Amino acid sequence: MTASRPYRVTVVCTGNICRSPMAEFVLRERFTEAGLGDRVVVDSAGTHSWEVGNAADPRTLAVLERNGHEDFGGADHVARKFERSWFDEVDLVLAADSGHARELRRLARTDAHRDKIRMLRSFDPESERAGTLDMDDPWYGEDESAFDQTYAEVTAAADGVVEHVRRELDRRA
Repeated sequence: MTASRPYRVTVVCTGNICRSPMAEFVLRERFTEAGLGDRVVVDSAGTHSWEVGNAADPRTLAVLERNGHEDFGGADHVARKFERSWFDEVDLVLAADSGHARELRRLARTDAHRDKIRMLRSFDPESERAGTLDMDDPWYGEDESAFDQTYAEVTAAADGVVEHVRRELDRRA
């Protein structure tokens, strides 16, 4: 990463309509609040192409709205699939669960690429201590409580992600 190139974070889940866009929007907001919005680019993708071209799940946008978030891209979100070539440009790849992490490691061509992959919840000290790093997929839930749980998991990890990236930016400056 050069001083002129922003630090790039990509959040990855299965279809890129629930967990990863939720984390993308929360992280984008947190980086802006931390004064890093002009130095960090956050996006998201899926490991599968099932939902490519689709909008974010309305329940994802609803939980963000219920919790007072401004629109940090939700209205314009279009699902996409993570591409192997992105490892060359992305600095940090955040997997929603261990299945996504395995798929991303399979796509990675080098150790340097694999070193960029982290579990999103590994940035939540409580989750790390408990060893509960996987996020359940809220898409299968019958009500909005699964999306509330996902939101709680994302927000618990968000400050840790911001601090990690701040340290990386300081180290590379």
